[in-house]
Amino acid sequence: MSAQRALVFTGFMGAGKSTAARTVDPGALDTDALFESEHGPIADCFARHGEAAFREREEAIVLGALEHDGVVALGGGALGSARVREALRDHTVVWLEVTEEEAWARAAGHDRPLTRDRAAFAGLHAQREAAYEAAADAILPPVDRDVVLRALPALRALRPGERLLWAHTASGEYPVWMGEEAWPAIAEGDVVVSDEVVGELFAERFARSPTAAPVGASAPDAPAAPRRAPALPTAPILFPPGEAHKTLATAQRVWEAMVAAGLTRAGRVVAVGGGVVGDLAGFCAATYQRGVPVVHIPTTLVAQVDSAYGGKTGVDLRHAKNYVGAYHQPAAVHVVPSTLETLPAAERAAGYAEVVKTALIAGGALWARVERGDPVDGAMVLACARTKLTVVRADERDGGRRQVLNLGHTVAHALETATGYAMLRHGEAVALGLLAALRLSGQEALRARVRELLRETGLPVALPAGVDPDGVVALTRRDKKRTGARTPFVLVAQPGDVRHGHDVADDELRAAVAELTP
Repeated sequence: MSAQRALVFTGFMGAGKSTAARTVDPGALDTDALFESEHGPIADCFARHGEAAFREREEAIVLGALEHDGVVALGGGALGSARVREALRDHTVVWLEVTEEEAWARAAGHDRPLTRDRAAFAGLHAQREAAYEAAADAILPPVDRDVVLRALPALRALRPGERLLWAHTASGEYPVWMGEEAWPAIAEGDVVVSDEVVGELFAERFARSPTAAPVGASAPDAPAAPRRAPALPTAPILFPPGEAHKTLATAQRVWEAMVAAGLTRAGRVVAVGGGVVGDLAGFCAATYQRGVPVVHIPTTLVAQVDSAYGGKTGVDLRHAKNYVGAYHQPAAVHVVPSTLETLPAAERAAGYAEVVKTALIAGGALWARVERGDPVDGAMVLACARTKLTVVRADERDGGRRQVLNLGHTVAHALETATGYAMLRHGEAVALGLLAALRLSGQEALRARVRELLRETGLPVALPAGVDPDGVVALTRRDKKRTGARTPFVLVAQPGDVRHGHDVADDELRAAVAELTP
């Protein structure tokens, strides 16, 4: 932070803003405490003068506090002021998330004027979320009171225009950086892994020498891309693009190239590319010398909204997708929005299927934006990433809740396998899988709207010619989520209410897949 940028904590009642601020700086300013020292108890001000008068006085207190360059904790409703929101643009704003249940448990019973009605409290919690998200430069999850200390180096490293999500799982934590300047510094000893198309697009970022270190056949020509950063210290390890190359054979060539590059456990694997690159490079990092750190730079929409987060890595077998892999959380994720400008239209459309899936899981404001047909922008990418990180935080290893992220994927993976990983992009298969899942869910109106959204984006709404529905049904029985005789399915009660573990009869599944036959 510059000398003039304050570190400002905001969030709903009970989020722990005052505690976080004092943890960072015992001399931090607390605007609620400042208000009470000047005007008396907040509850009394509400009772005597009403909320409007309280907000007017609060605004003056907050604007005065923001003239300082230290650490400030804001009252939960301070962002209701347009003048406060404008003033916060000059500072680093940290949103401390808190669930409505936890906020109520912490705030109810105290003399707070807005904690007297549980339903109104819940409504206010939902209503304020959009303002917190819009103002936040950094978002910290509701895990424990010390998360601010663990994230503090990243908070202090934030630059104007960057945003930070703090990812938390049972096995570790990591920063997710978002912004045009979010490219990571590549240290001596790091190894970049990418595919040959992305390697060509970002050649100046990769190459220390005139040629990279390929591990397979050459890729098709690719258009030039923006070039902003100096050359990396090591030549990248490249492999041919596409799901067909996400194999153990490719992984072995990458491992051997890592040995040749001198990678040790003191270095990092830097995965630059889409879902295939992230899965394969992450798997190689998880298994090389029993585990080295991996940093993701996702360059596709699929990766930026979904696959770069959560630590799933792996490769495909000929008859089963993602059958060999490991959980290996990244050390960091760096999302640079302009990398999406290099995507062909079909690849960007494929990523949209994951946006729709994520919005169905999230419900609320994200689904409302997607249902309206709003364009995918940085705010939507951030909301998708937040949704996935929230699910993974609750269940890192698919023991329960995380399985909802498989919505549409049971049929999608079977389709990819049935077509030899060559006829459908992953997102295109997910689009078809979503339609099948919504049919199985009995959600006719929702299915019709999703079908329209997918079709308008250029995604397929019918199976490729020659695909046998019976073969697809048979392949779903090999899905890696299966733990017993049958494969569990994820179904949708309504947007925001997606449930895993459903038993679906073969005849119902076949009918849902056959309906997609052109």
